[in-house]
Amino acid sequence: MHAMSKRSLHRLALALGMVLLFTGLTGCQSLRELSSLRQVDFALDRVSGAQLAGIDLERVRSYDDLTGSDVLRIGRAVSRNEMPFQFTVHVSANNPEENQRTARMVAFDWKLLLDERQTIAGTFNETVRLPAGEVVDVPLRMELDLLNFFERSSRDLVALALAIAGAEGASSRIQLQARPSIDTPIGPIRYPNDITIVSRDVGSP
Repeated sequence: MHAMSKRSLHRLALALGMVLLFTGLTGCQSLRELSSLRQVDFALDRVSGAQLAGIDLERVRSYDDLTGSDVLRIGRAVSRNEMPFQFTVHVSANNPEENQRTARMVAFDWKLLLDERQTIAGTFNETVRLPAGEVVDVPLRMELDLLNFFERSSRDLVALALAIAGAEGASSRIQLQARPSIDTPIGPIRYPNDITIVSRDVGSP
């Protein structure tokens, strides 16, 4: 009976040792995965698919380029006290070659600031592989009502939307505060703090 207890204690100690070893190894692996993501450089690449009150802004360079029906559409939106604006921000994620590790981003929480004003927030929930030495596109689809954040004339709101869309001759500051999450052997790990990954002027002054 006493011998049996010794064998049981030995097995238990061995099992605990294996658990602690596994936990230590996965913990180190998780730290390496998080470190690999921290080496990734995020930057604003471009804005695409911009629409203001249902108007495709890719064919518009200034307010004067709006057609009569476009102006009516803008007017109807203002009369309803709304100015819906949809666009996609393309964030480039550059994992440097010297990192020598593929990071797996499983979530990307973001907050959008326009002309230093915080507007909307969201989460990109798709898993993105970030191989070392490659630049990967992370498309963030956004939709907001400009009148909820800016008290401006319809002409000024059109100018703001065009600047964000990248029209020549217009300028606006677009900024993203983000908190990525990386996949690890013990589950997703989220950045402890927001990081400013985009802070630049878009459009031409």
